[in-house]
Amino acid sequence: MGRFNSVTAVYPGTFDPITHGHTDLIARASSLFDHVILAIGENPEKQPLLTVGQRIALANKVLAGYDNVEVTQFDCLLVDFAQQRGARVILRGLRAVSDFEYEFQLAGMNRHLAPGIETMFLTPSENYAFISSSLVREIARHRGDISPFVHPIVEAALREKLG
Repeated sequence: MGRFNSVTAVYPGTFDPITHGHTDLIARASSLFDHVILAIGENPEKQPLLTVGQRIALANKVLAGYDNVEVTQFDCLLVDFAQQRGARVILRGLRAVSDFEYEFQLAGMNRHLAPGIETMFLTPSENYAFISSSLVREIARHRGDISPFVHPIVEAALREKLG
């Protein structure tokens, strides 16, 4: 697949933790765009298990093989962050129809706030469509096997965090 000409895409989320589903989207986005920014949001309302620093460190390790992917944090309006970084695309993942209504509303609001930035949706591979960070955290809290869903580095970090 060819790349769009010199386009930066922002893939925002909490990534608490980063999963194979996230990595799958990044792999495909990195072949479409010149620069992909994995933008990790603070979002204290979600009560994250991992600190922003831990999430950035894990994402950097998991995504080390992608030369055109940058991992960073943001703590402002997403469209403001995208504009500051010169991004023309906000990348969002859609796992299921249940995600669509919220994502559609969010895309409309972002378009209203920043008409020059497009939202693009990618769906994960069928192997990863059912994976969510919240389910992974729940399985990990109950000492279940999360190895099919996350990189071994992430699995080890969650085991350490949860004792």
